[in-house]
Amino acid sequence: MRHAGRRWRHIGRGTASTGSRTGSRLALAGALMAVTALGAACGGDDGGSGDGGDGGEDGSASGKTIAFVGYGDTNQWAAHFNQVFGDALDAEGVEVQDLTTMDPATAVTNFNQAIAGSPDLIVTALLDTTAMVVPIQKAEQAGIPVLVFDGRPDPAVEDAVMQVLSDNVSLGKFAAQNIIEGLKAQGKDSGNVIVITGTASSLVTQDRMDGFNEEMAAAPQYKVIEIEDGNWDPTLSGQLATQLLAKHGCDGVQAAYGMADYMALPVIAAAKQAGCEVAGANGLVVTSSNCFKAGIDAIKEGSLYGTATEDPGTIAEATADYIVRFLSGEEPPQVETVPSDRVTADNVSEFAEQCSHA
Repeated sequence: MRHAGRRWRHIGRGTASTGSRTGSRLALAGALMAVTALGAACGGDDGGSGDGGDGGEDGSASGKTIAFVGYGDTNQWAAHFNQVFGDALDAEGVEVQDLTTMDPATAVTNFNQAIAGSPDLIVTALLDTTAMVVPIQKAEQAGIPVLVFDGRPDPAVEDAVMQVLSDNVSLGKFAAQNIIEGLKAQGKDSGNVIVITGTASSLVTQDRMDGFNEEMAAAPQYKVIEIEDGNWDPTLSGQLATQLLAKHGCDGVQAAYGMADYMALPVIAAAKQAGCEVAGANGLVVTSSNCFKAGIDAIKEGSLYGTATEDPGTIAEATADYIVRFLSGEEPPQVETVPSDRVTADNVSEFAEQCSHA
């Protein structure tokens, strides 16, 4: 994803059990951080000293540095986000220190490492919302601004950070609407539902479940019987679906929510492998969010009931735009939310192009 000439700086990261792409390079990390810290101390007004909101001398973001504690490329959504995000910032001359990972504990370590480097801005996704409270407080004490993207921070630090958020509550509601609508269309007046979520410790996931549960409460004839943490991992999602279908049988599960297209499609595959009917007049109703081309194709061919437009490219563009405005000296609103749309067979053509870049 890193093009030749791009201003991405690779920082050594510890090995993560579920997603960090590089092994531990502590000696390299120490050397790089020493160089970064020296640059911060000697860089004058344009150096990485946590004053990014003042912009460069020419009122641009060029020459500024951000530490990017985002999602790792092993995640499909993140890989496309990082590509679009990196291209957008590279075009503006912003240097990005790559501290991405899909492991929550590594993310905390990387955030603390970012503070030591005194960048103009730390940009972070919150894999473990609670665990990131103290690091965010440390950044505030150090005078380094922090931008959180995708999911909101813990209320304890929500006033200390800027935010570019997905509308996660609506995404959960859309998923529930798809399930209810799909089951009613099959004429079912009762049904059991399983859910395989993203990382459970993140408010991204918790907010989606709040929206999902609120909407499902309006149709109590449909009961959520299992909720499993899929950690945004398609392989794990398929394994969990296989286990749940083995536990309850095809007749014991009528609908499933995989929190992203790449999580829902393995659920469909697991159901077919187990001999369960999918979609149609009486088959398993499956829905998702975080639209991808594969999800759009599945809606068109009928195996996936619906998804939503929380596509990585749109969120990446919104996040990069916010960063450029901030580093150029503007004062964007503290919180900006990127709206999402529900997608089903009825309107899939309207959103196919937007959702087909990953």
